[in-house]
Amino acid sequence: MILYTSMPEELIFPAEAKEYSAFSFVECNGVQMQVRQTEGNEYEVVRILSTNPEDYLNEQYSPGQKITMSFSFSP
Repeated sequence: MILYTSMPEELIFPAEAKEYSAFSFVECNGVQMQVRQTEGNEYEVVRILSTNPEDYLNEQYSPGQKITMSFSFSP
């Protein structure tokens, strides 16, 4: 079956809610991105959510790269 449409695949074939629960949105060095937790405090970059073209050229934030998160709270 071939669909000729300009609509994204996600609108035609929606994913289940449990698939979305695995993803998180974080900001790393001023770059917002969608990540998926792999193990412990290590996350895999799924996609970048930025309007700055230079963020997409940074290999550190390319999809598939692993980043380590550490959280700090200040009173």
